[in-house]
Amino acid sequence: MKIETKCLHEGYAPKNGEPRVMPIVQSTTYVYDSTDDVAAVFDDPTKSLIYSRFENPTTDCVEKKIAALEGGAAAMCTSSGQAASLLSILNICEAGDSFIASASIYGGTINLFGVTLKRMGIECIWVEHDATEEQLNAAFKPNTKAVFGETLANPALTVLDIEMWAKAAHAHGVPLIIDNTFATPILCRPIEWGADIVVHSTSKYMDGHAVQVGGVIVDSGKFDWTNGKFPCMTEPDESYHGIVYTEKYAFAPYIVKARMQLMRDFGCYPAANSSFLLNLGLETLAVRMKQYCENALKVAKYIQDTGKVEFVTYPALEGIKGHELAKKYLPNGTSGVISFSIKGGRSVAVKFMDSLKLASNEVHVADIRTCVLHPASATHRQLTDEQLVAAGIDGGLIRLSVGLENVGDILDDLKQAFANI
Repeated sequence: MKIETKCLHEGYAPKNGEPRVMPIVQSTTYVYDSTDDVAAVFDDPTKSLIYSRFENPTTDCVEKKIAALEGGAAAMCTSSGQAASLLSILNICEAGDSFIASASIYGGTINLFGVTLKRMGIECIWVEHDATEEQLNAAFKPNTKAVFGETLANPALTVLDIEMWAKAAHAHGVPLIIDNTFATPILCRPIEWGADIVVHSTSKYMDGHAVQVGGVIVDSGKFDWTNGKFPCMTEPDESYHGIVYTEKYAFAPYIVKARMQLMRDFGCYPAANSSFLLNLGLETLAVRMKQYCENALKVAKYIQDTGKVEFVTYPALEGIKGHELAKKYLPNGTSGVISFSIKGGRSVAVKFMDSLKLASNEVHVADIRTCVLHPASATHRQLTDEQLVAAGIDGGLIRLSVGLENVGDILDDLKQAFANI
């Protein structure tokens, strides 16, 4: 099936007489005929369902759909995108380990990696997103266990050279984890470029309607965990019946370990109703992404020509830094998100945003409705000035998430707001 068809048909296939629409299984628990049957499921959790802290039938369908869209072997949904990023690292890193991350990533992830994980004894080694292969290779340490980056960074919209980062990661025997939230598998499938793990905040384009918070981790099933660097995968897990994940679950040992260790202990699993709502968004994802990109390109060209901005960052625009990488990794568009910096800095940016009438000023992005955010005052408020600069953010920067309204109406709203500054 082509990806548009997968959005509609993967994950759930009704049998004779069953509901056409994926049902919500609103239950925390599952009944078995005997104690031995329950024990068998605990011995091999892939046989059936244990408890909805681990897995739920509705969410299972969504996980299968997302894995298919990304070209992965298996997936695990989480209660938020932050939870997905956290578990993606904790699944293979422990106190005393390090991992490398692009400095141009979402502010919340910067805080998670640079502060919270540091307190847990896990070091994040920051590298510029446009580092050379030589610079990237120089950042590795003997205890480095993973590399992390974003396809399209939030909100700097820098484009990561996935293939080069994957090459460096694999040369050091570690996996590349890619946050593909803004691109979605409609615009880019990082696994095809060498990524091993893909994470998403499903609250964004995958949902698209601002009705549920969620995340997901996708395991490509392609990384060789038996290279000697990951005893957590190749040695018996005494917390789970002595299972050796690479032996018993060779198809996707990473995601099975994440579910049976971390989801068991952290319990950050989404509700069935949230997964149902997410699936509704996924069904129209391919159609929506095409329109987001079409609208945003027109808007980005208009903003670029106003004379009232220091710069516009939208990688689909010719002449913009990252355009050549965008042509390689995102040939069908670079999402509906545009970053631009207003001349005059923070105060003028705030006046512009407060003048908007159609666009909502809100802490969200990638919605069906156009919305704006001032990152330095909101999502990245916790960062130092140095971290803001590293993330590509200044006081005048505005993140504009172009929605699915008629593009003429969006442009009219921007024109009257620009007239006020």
